[in-house]
Amino acid sequence: MSDIDSDDDVPALSAETLAALQEFYDETSSSTPSDQFTVGAVEEDWRMSQFWYSDETATRLAEEVVREAGEGGRIACVSAPSVYQKLKQGSVVGSDRVSAVVLEFDRRFSTYGDDFIFYDYNEPLSLPDDVAPKSFDVVLVDPPYLSEVCLSKVSETVKYLSKGKVLLCTGAVMEKLAGELLDVRMCSFLPKHNRNLSNDFRCFVNYPSRLLS
Repeated sequence: MSDIDSDDDVPALSAETLAALQEFYDETSSSTPSDQFTVGAVEEDWRMSQFWYSDETATRLAEEVVREAGEGGRIACVSAPSVYQKLKQGSVVGSDRVSAVVLEFDRRFSTYGDDFIFYDYNEPLSLPDDVAPKSFDVVLVDPPYLSEVCLSKVSETVKYLSKGKVLLCTGAVMEKLAGELLDVRMCSFLPKHNRNLSNDFRCFVNYPSRLLS
């Protein structure tokens, strides 16, 4: 999610970011697995429209998707890596009984191995052959830009991946379009970010939710 309303520029890794990536690899090569999956282990890059959730919000959203996925459920985190990392920490009850993948444009997240799926919202259905349609019990999505074009394209991805349950995190200004595209409704839960964002940010679901309502 971003304060930038335009999505004309496709994000690209700068030399500075690539240097940070190498440093991250060097550090994680000697760290324990739990260290690698802490929220912020891969630092946010606002130039790529990345804004991490606060630890409390990441935990609540992780608890929500675990609850809704059920035993043996599969979760897709689309442009929501801080929730994916929270799931991998093992601190959320039941997270060991589900599986999760992260769909991201930022290739730094390839450090998560087979759980990483490269994703460019400009090509919403350009996914690996082994990603079958309607193969995820819950799809959690946080579109990288506040624009109708971005949400429309990301919605194509969500519809392809989801068996039914969708948790969308985006600006309140997108409420009408989100309802039209994904049949979701706004929750009372107010997500927070590590950075203070000027946009009114909300959660939307297409199912009854006890944790977010």
